[in-house]
Amino acid sequence: MFSIYILTYNEELDIAACIESAQLSDDVIVVDSISSDRTVEIADRYPVRIVQHAFESHGRQRTWMLKEVPTKYEWVYILEADERMTPELFAECLEAIQTSDYVGYYVAERVMFMNRWIRYCTQYPRYQLRLFHKDKVWFSDYGHTEREVCDGQTGFLKETYPHYTCSKGLTRWIEKHNRYSTDEAVETLHQLQAGTVNWRTLLWGRSEVERRRALKDLSLRLPGRPLVRFIYMYLLLGGFLDGKAGFTWCTLQAFYEYLILLKVWELKQSTKLPPTDGSMPARELREISTPS
Repeated sequence: MFSIYILTYNEELDIAACIESAQLSDDVIVVDSISSDRTVEIADRYPVRIVQHAFESHGRQRTWMLKEVPTKYEWVYILEADERMTPELFAECLEAIQTSDYVGYYVAERVMFMNRWIRYCTQYPRYQLRLFHKDKVWFSDYGHTEREVCDGQTGFLKETYPHYTCSKGLTRWIEKHNRYSTDEAVETLHQLQAGTVNWRTLLWGRSEVERRRALKDLSLRLPGRPLVRFIYMYLLLGGFLDGKAGFTWCTLQAFYEYLILLKVWELKQSTKLPPTDGSMPARELREISTPS
């Protein structure tokens, strides 16, 4: 068996369905970032443990969780509130943890948007590290999200998990990605100044995860990134096959890239480049990077 962490912040619309999908495990822990809505109240109706910790960053929240929140089992699975565990994925996880060959496993997401799975424009299969040995993995920050560090070899599972990325509405999606674009702009500047494109990994990387990260480093250096991303997702990846939902998704992603470019431009006008370790207070960062 393995334990399941559920990360939450103002997830009253998703938390019940997420917990219910996770009840296949007998050890479910909700790690809440001090929600101001009914998330904790709803979660408390279920046989789960609930802990709260003020959010600092995605990487720090996960690392704190792994160090400070005890679990019944050595192997753990991380669920976001808008993701779901499935019986098929749970069964494969149980089988996977029986081997000692790997310290963690990547799982591909199925992005659910506008009441359908959009397969083509989301770069499916797009993998995230979800199942791992608790003492062998930790996380660092990268842009608006996190990047895992693994003390050992990792593998890939065949089953997927549904990700209801816009379950709380387009307004919430836009607000969230406006915040994300601030962190991405800071990371973009640092990558442009210090990083390079690893062409060997981009072309012959051992896994989808390595190739995708190298592709991102390349994309940061492309002119007209919003338009390039739309063309890449809608035409090259086949987003047009996803219908109206695919067109909408590709348009939103291009808009997100444009927000990042705008905030990169703003940051270049400032005299001080914010650090990437999360040490700058959120209020100060917003003052630098958010348009008036």
